[in-house]
Amino acid sequence: MSSSTSSGPPPPEPARARRGRLVVAAIFAVCALPLAAAAIAYFFLPPSGRVNYGELLDPRPLPAVRLERADGGAFALDELKGKWVLLQVDAAACGEPCQAKLFNMRQSRLAQGDNAERVARVWLVADGGAPPAALGRLLEGVVIARAAPELVAALPGAEPRDHVYLLDPRGNLMLRFPKDADPKRIIADLRRLLKYSGIG
Repeated sequence: MSSSTSSGPPPPEPARARRGRLVVAAIFAVCALPLAAAAIAYFFLPPSGRVNYGELLDPRPLPAVRLERADGGAFALDELKGKWVLLQVDAAACGEPCQAKLFNMRQSRLAQGDNAERVARVWLVADGGAPPAALGRLLEGVVIARAAPELVAALPGAEPRDHVYLLDPRGNLMLRFPKDADPKRIIADLRRLLKYSGIG
């Protein structure tokens, strides 16, 4: 009586096995390549343009210090929570760069139309002088207060006077606009934030 042979399927032919491995490898590549390309683009090939004009900052609140308004009253940035705040620091004499920042802040707010009331403007005066009355309309609606050293020190950048900063409605620093900023691009950043933000 002859011994019985195995009833299982014969082992796959080498060519068929290779073909199967190639199919699996191709499926894996199709799935993995887009992820790999996205990672390479993100880490090694950042786009030349970006959506936001202002420099994104690590969100953090500024020190909660009591300040003195130019008219002698008390003021704290916390009073403006719930609004987007455009903030600048400069000397009371307010030369041309300072006036340009005030102008940009005013125009950026006005350009928001019905959303303008969601935006506040603050000028932290870096010395003991009085802002000149000749600034006129540039100062309408601006909160003017004496800057506290610890508050100025908390603003990122080698020279805070070069920039306009944006605080979110929770009081966190969010953006820093460049020196000699383009007001149209500040307007665009602010409009985008007001459009898509669920706060403030």
